[in-house]
Amino acid sequence: MISVLILLGSFLALISLRVPIAFAIGVASLVTVLSLGLPPTSVINQMVSNINSFALLAVPFFLLLGRLMNDSGITDRLMTFAQSMVGHIRGGLGHINVLVSMMFASMSGSAAADTASVGAIMIPAMTKAGYPAPFAVALTATSSTLGVIIPPSILFVIYGAFGNISIAALFLAGILPGLLIGLVQMGYTYYVASTYNVANPEKVDFRGRIRAGKTAAPVLLIPIIILGGITSGFFTATEAASIAALTGLVLAVVVYRSVKPRQLFELLTSTVVAYSLPMFAVAAAGIMGWLIAYLGIAREVADFIISVSDHPVAVMVMVMIFCLIVGTVLSPMTAVIIFLPIIQELTALGQISDIHMALVVCLSLAVGLTTPPYGICLLIAAQIGNVSMPRAFLAVLPIIGLTVLVILSVVFVPELYLYLPRTFFPQSFGIAG
Repeated sequence: MISVLILLGSFLALISLRVPIAFAIGVASLVTVLSLGLPPTSVINQMVSNINSFALLAVPFFLLLGRLMNDSGITDRLMTFAQSMVGHIRGGLGHINVLVSMMFASMSGSAAADTASVGAIMIPAMTKAGYPAPFAVALTATSSTLGVIIPPSILFVIYGAFGNISIAALFLAGILPGLLIGLVQMGYTYYVASTYNVANPEKVDFRGRIRAGKTAAPVLLIPIIILGGITSGFFTATEAASIAALTGLVLAVVVYRSVKPRQLFELLTSTVVAYSLPMFAVAAAGIMGWLIAYLGIAREVADFIISVSDHPVAVMVMVMIFCLIVGTVLSPMTAVIIFLPIIQELTALGQISDIHMALVVCLSLAVGLTTPPYGICLLIAAQIGNVSMPRAFLAVLPIIGLTVLVILSVVFVPELYLYLPRTFFPQSFGIAG
């Protein structure tokens, strides 16, 4: 009990002193390890083992692909294509915003990168067209969270690697809820555009759509390569990431010629730096997750929740609420690694499918990207749109509410959302592991 208090107390104390999350987790874990009389080297060993995973190699490749999309103008081509398809519908610019985020998500798996690249163009454009600035910010932030839901998702890679769950099955499980959340956001955009009588961009004729489709077609092949290769069993998620990054590199340097060979060193260097930051958080969070299991906290918390109700639906609703709360203060990756021992205990005790639980957890944590005080996507979008966080948060609340309804549908109607992974990877559906 004393060790538990030391772990939680030191972590909360460091957070209150505004110590970065990764360092707060690492220091609190080190203090706890020393209080238990364990050798300090166990911390280093645990950190190394946490990131010594072949599956985690997918993360830098997806980050590289995201940077290639930003630096090579691929995002602009996706916007042109999206405008030709949905720009003429009521709320056209908003629909373009969501559709581009969905396409961006199907390649990079990074929400923050989506917010920065798409938001820099779409937020000023939407504001100029007559949309309220807080709504433009809110829509950009929430649509970018599709990057951690629609495959390839870096969060799913982390969850699968640490939970020993099929990443390919998780990718397929994220397709339908990701698309549904995108459609719900477009529906809300239609309502807002109608309320404010926002004018639509001009409709692109058939020839214009063909031209836009031709320029975007090579880029749109990337998600087909990723999902097609994984579902066919031709390559793993990590191999798919490397092939996708190589394809993006060829498109940027050879096909579109928007990235010069001399720029590659800087691009690769920046990707390595971007990769090192979350991986340090992953390594540190893994220590705390290990301590939670070592100290028996996972079992005690799981037993308490099961004592309230052992019905699978009730357990998942409680997990969903817990993740919605945790997501407001921790990044999704950090939260998954720290609390995975508790989640897997609940999965086992509640006789719940690992894939089903993972989907609910990841969807719920993704909401935290738009909720203060963490809310990194909302923070980035608010800075771009020059909107205060309180105003941005009020504007994002209706979209969060609609997203929570989608998550509840995943809880209550799992057969609909698990059809694809169950069809292609039936071996991944053992209950609780």
